[in-house]
Amino acid sequence: MRCVVLKVENITKIYHTPNKQVRALDEVSLHVDSGEFVAVEGPSGSGKSTLLLTAGSLLTPDEGQILIGGQNPYALSSDERTKFRAEKIGFVFQQFHLIPYLSVLENILTPSILTKGENTHEEAMQLIGRFGLTERVHHVLAELSTGERQRTALARAFINSPNLILADEPTGNLDRENAEIVIESLVEFANTGGSVFLVTHDASAVQYAHCILRTEGCGMIKTIITAPFFLTP
Repeated sequence: MRCVVLKVENITKIYHTPNKQVRALDEVSLHVDSGEFVAVEGPSGSGKSTLLLTAGSLLTPDEGQILIGGQNPYALSSDERTKFRAEKIGFVFQQFHLIPYLSVLENILTPSILTKGENTHEEAMQLIGRFGLTERVHHVLAELSTGERQRTALARAFINSPNLILADEPTGNLDRENAEIVIESLVEFANTGGSVFLVTHDASAVQYAHCILRTEGCGMIKTIITAPFFLTP
């Protein structure tokens, strides 16, 4: 039976500048269930990344509430929220956000430092093999191709076996082959019970989502299509 993993309730986010206020999100609500792949598409500047960062407990909303597994991460202290993210959420960003001076293996293991997970080295090596990084295990960021960097980031997102993956334009910098690896991995994650929330302006990246939403002005959301569950690429 499916359950709600991510619930976004009436979220508003306003950016303040010296000359004006920018309302990036205006009472946005949505939810992502277990086993569901939800994609939000829309043009640059439509509030997609703000929505994802807020949903991921990285950007405090001005109004509304975020619940992940029924828990409000913004009710936690900063340290507790950092650990909560490491345990519950895997992140995949367009710009990777890898640590330049760490190796592939060390980057993948970084979330496990907070959770002190057991056998994470073995799990990391399995992920390295899964994503074709065996020959790059001790290489640092400057020695990796763009595709290898994103596959490293993808492995890092999976290392703590999270319930939820948040992906912000994960295929934006990739060639077709690496983009397919990313999307197929997200589809597989959802098909085995995980939850995926992806934001993108790449129409090809959302074709396997169970539910496709679109951002309009102020991050307003409308449903484009809700597809049958358990699609395969």
